[in-house]
This record gives sequence, C-alpha cells and structure tokens, in this order.
Amino acid sequence: MTLPRLAVLDVETSGLAASRHRILQAAVVQVSESAEVGAWSSYVRLRWPWQRVGPRHVHGIRRAALRGAPSLTEALDELAAQVDGALLTAHNAAFDTEFIRAASRHATPDAQRVLRHATDAALCTLELSRATDPERRRSHRLGDLCEYYGVALDQPHDALHDARATAAIVPKLLADLGIDSRAQLDPFIVGPSASDDSA
Repeated sequence: MTLPRLAVLDVETSGLAASRHRILQAAVVQVSESAEVGAWSSYVRLRWPWQRVGPRHVHGIRRAALRGAPSLTEALDELAAQVDGALLTAHNAAFDTEFIRAASRHATPDAQRVLRHATDAALCTLELSRATDPERRRSHRLGDLCEYYGVALDQPHDALHDARATAAIVPKLLADLGIDSRAQLDPFIVGPSASDDSA
C-alpha cells in the first residue's frame, strides 16, 4: 500500500458556524501504514470571560478546562506542526477544515501557511463511508460507524477520542473500497467550501 502519512483531525466547537463560533478543543492522531504513530490534543483558552462554550451536553467541555489552556495562536501553531507534511483527514472534513481555516488568521504566519495548505485538500472519511454504501442503507455518523466496524469510542465528542476512532476506521474503509494508492483517494478529497471567505 502506497498511502501518505495521515494526520487525523477532530475539533470540538462552541457551535456549527465557523464564522461566529470557535474551536474549544483540537486533536490530531498521526497514522502511518495504518498504525498510530503519535497523538496530540489541546483545549483552547477562552479569549474573554463571557465567551460561550456552546452545547455542553454534546461536548462536555466546561469553562474551567479552558481557562488555563493554550491560547488559540499557541494551539494553532502546535496543530500546524502536527499536520505539516501529512494528508489532513477528518470525518466530515468540510466542517473541521472550515473551522481551522477561519481560525488560522490568528496563527503565526508560518503556521497559517501550513494550515491553509493542509485544509486545501483533506481526506473525508464521511465521503469514504458513503461510497461503501451507495444506496445509503446505513448511518454514516462516526458513532454508528464505530459500532458497525467494532471500533471503541469511549468518549464521543472528545476531540482525541473522536480522532482516534476515525483513525481506526480509515483502514477498514480503505479495505472495503479496495484503495491502496494515493491517486485512488482523489474522489474523497475536499477543499474549502464555496462560502469560505476567510482566505
């Protein structure tokens, strides 16, 4: 199999709109030859005391966890180091990459360049999963995929746990689709949405 190193990303956010909501937690799991070779996760400090953390019943993140966390700039710099040179991968990649692109204006110039490049072409495991089920007989939500493939997801909507689960599902999806080369991934690569005006 001649596949690139993957940087499997997940973000937890205060809402669904990248233009007005923010990243609360980000995680990356490095995958090479279908094996995890590294992992990183960080909460992101609130910029102001009154910033909202959004649906805590979904992500479970409380303000106390964010108070002493790295700043957005610090977190983005580390995120850039994690994804540099790898194929960014996410479940519903359009969502995660839109938030990263919107936030990247707060990154240092070098990190901004890396993040923009990474989000220009990201592998979407949601699209891979849908391709295994063209008649859409199954749910393709991450939790349902974990159940289908027998992958543990102990803390749904925790960025690191979601990234690890996604990383574990990738080789199963690739095997189901008979993908063993980088060129075969092209139909499942997504770029910035047409509405992305953060570039």
